[in-house]
Amino acid sequence: MSQQISLPAKLINGGIAGIVGVTCVFPIDLVKTRLQNQRPGQQVYKSMIDCLIKTVQSEGYFGMYRGAAVNLTLVTPEKAIKLAANDFFRHHLSKDGRGLTVVKEMLAGCAAGMCQVVITTPMEMLKIQLQDAGRLAAQQRKPGIIPPNRLATTNTVLSRSYNVIPSTSHRAISATQIARELLHTQGIQGLYKGLGATLLRDVPFSIIYFPLFANLNKLGKPSSEDAAPFYWSFISGCVAGSTAAVAVNPCDVVKTRLQSLNKGANEETYSGIIDCFSKIFRREGPSAFLKGAGCRALVIAPLFGIVQVMYFIGVGEFIMSQSPLKLISD
Repeated sequence: MSQQISLPAKLINGGIAGIVGVTCVFPIDLVKTRLQNQRPGQQVYKSMIDCLIKTVQSEGYFGMYRGAAVNLTLVTPEKAIKLAANDFFRHHLSKDGRGLTVVKEMLAGCAAGMCQVVITTPMEMLKIQLQDAGRLAAQQRKPGIIPPNRLATTNTVLSRSYNVIPSTSHRAISATQIARELLHTQGIQGLYKGLGATLLRDVPFSIIYFPLFANLNKLGKPSSEDAAPFYWSFISGCVAGSTAAVAVNPCDVVKTRLQSLNKGANEETYSGIIDCFSKIFRREGPSAFLKGAGCRALVIAPLFGIVQVMYFIGVGEFIMSQSPLKLISD
């Protein structure tokens, strides 16, 4: 590559893009989590639109953003690591400025996916507990599904995040309190429950996404030396992101189930990835692995479209150029 890689600038690009993207699509991500956790015979929501309407009716507008704080806090390092790591590995896998082969592009994506799970796993772990709160509370309110005394809970702090225990005070739990409880009771491994499933989702996602985006974006370049227009980068990011998201959705369903600590009545527990795959397939059929696939595509498409536009506009480079320190990392 003839162009020097500015690591701090790319970290800034990834962070800003992640915050903007998550703010735009978080309600759909919440719907995805709730749909994936539904079991046959215990459906509270019929569709994405039905879930959004019921969430607003029962929890208010800001109920759609339950768990967003932890996501917005950690999405900056998560997206920054993912994008910067991919650039780093692409840079070192290229030779004499020549383009990468598809295999090397997939290898760079694989390495990027493995790097990001350090942040992704605890972020998803905390986010899912808060996102799924309304589903369990709605199950309790719905007649004939779950009697109040049948709800399974992990511990006092986690159960309060669901507001499923009758109380005169319905003070919602925060991600910080859940994190402290997990660290106190289970240690650091409590925050990294579902790490294997997260790797199983994010590594294939990156293997699919980055090469697909690079080749789609290349089609929009006027010449090999010019950059693609921002709108083409947006479209390429949307197409590549939604394609990769749907492809790995079965792994996302498994990850969501494994990381959901609180269960409703008759909702089975899982001992690991294989056990989870097996039970879902036997009890809910193959179609269960596509739960939330449409929502996930709608989340990932604009998210990565926005990410790539911010990335290629070079907001981070501009900020670094105005900085008196002008930190440049090779």
